[in-house]
Amino acid sequence: MDSVIALADLQSIYSVAEVDRALEDGAARRNEGLKSWYDRMRELGGSRYIIKPSTAAAVDELHETSPNFGNVVDDLRKYLALAIAGNEAVQFTPLLLLGEPGLGKTYFAKKLAQALGTGFEFVSMSSLTAGWILTGAAAQWNNARPGKVAQTLIDGEFANPVVVLDEIDKAGGDARYDPMGALYTLLERDTAAHFKDEFIDVDIDASHILWIATANDENAIPEPILNRMNVYVIDRPDAAGARTIALAVYHEILDAHRWPFPSEPAESVLERLAAVPARDMRKLLLDAFGTARLANRDYLVPEDIDAKKLCGRKARVGF
Repeated sequence: MDSVIALADLQSIYSVAEVDRALEDGAARRNEGLKSWYDRMRELGGSRYIIKPSTAAAVDELHETSPNFGNVVDDLRKYLALAIAGNEAVQFTPLLLLGEPGLGKTYFAKKLAQALGTGFEFVSMSSLTAGWILTGAAAQWNNARPGKVAQTLIDGEFANPVVVLDEIDKAGGDARYDPMGALYTLLERDTAAHFKDEFIDVDIDASHILWIATANDENAIPEPILNRMNVYVIDRPDAAGARTIALAVYHEILDAHRWPFPSEPAESVLERLAAVPARDMRKLLLDAFGTARLANRDYLVPEDIDAKKLCGRKARVGF
């Protein structure tokens, strides 16, 4: 995006002195994996970049690439405006993007991270069976390691990455190890500022993380989690919106390569691409470009967009 925000300060997310004290503890001496993480934390230092917005227009392009997310973008502009007024990092209430599969919810989150100029981390909640995936497992357990939150903040460059909790309504597993239990702490800024990973056992400031959750069914999400989020119902794009998304994906792919295709696809190609779910557009376009080159063409034809390749899923046609 042309409007990526470039302003950044350094933000302390953990104390190296506290890491030093933890290294002297018996647990670190008994666990090589834990000692290795503490050594890495000392080497990397306790500060990370925290991105501050310079213009509320940073998210304007999201209106074009994700036209069915207009209400979300409008609210994000308000948060950006407040951050600019205070010369501080952007903060927003965790977002829950609610809607059927294939609407481009994860794509939107990735583009938002790109617009803000910060990091991006994806967590598939449907594959989680225990809370320790997010918060780590105690060092005395075999094969214990830090959770996703600590790993993202320690190994990443940013104190305020966008973290996507995908399909939060499908998190499951043993109730004793509730995979959503950690979110009661992490989604509240005051408690997240003193987050303690079970493995690392050093206070980590996770309060700057920008949380985005996606879901198909809000009834499967505990009320206390819903109360910590702003819920947005995302609808299917209309025909014009789907065309806009398809064109944006086409441009995005070509901008990343030096392929000899025209900057604008034929209208018939665009119409065919716009008839498939937003989440499938990229994979079908990549396949179509390859099909065209094998046929020694430097342009696409509608037949290159092969919706039968959607892994056995029936492609949605029309609006």
